[in-house]
Amino acid sequence: MNKTIVVIDGMGGGIGAQLISRLREILDERQDIIALGANAGATERMLKAGATRGATGENAVKVSVRLGDFIAGPIGIVIPNSMLGEITSAMVDAVFAAPGERILVPLKNEHFTLPGLESLPFTKAIELTADAIKERIIRGEP
Repeated sequence: MNKTIVVIDGMGGGIGAQLISRLREILDERQDIIALGANAGATERMLKAGATRGATGENAVKVSVRLGDFIAGPIGIVIPNSMLGEITSAMVDAVFAAPGERILVPLKNEHFTLPGLESLPFTKAIELTADAIKERIIRGEP
């Protein structure tokens, strides 16, 4: 079944790019991956990693996040003013209002603590996130 996966990232786009790269390894090419960068550098890096298409900025996130059956990215995409202020409150609101399932990369953040969150190597966190998306696609969710 064809699904659309929206990957949001900021800063250098490294987390999003690695997630997209992993998704391309484990999913068939029919899955549409939209890269939404908080800045042009993040978008470009995610496109180079294999995203089908991409867009940049707050309005792009507000409009395009609704296209995703799944919305993925680092946990900072649901925290206003994270990523050195690149993630705006409007972006966070759009992510929460979107109908797709949010699947976040479980990375610790210096601005908050989630007790019980296992400290995973970065590559393992990316792998677990990509695998969660794949499992839901196979099961026909959402």
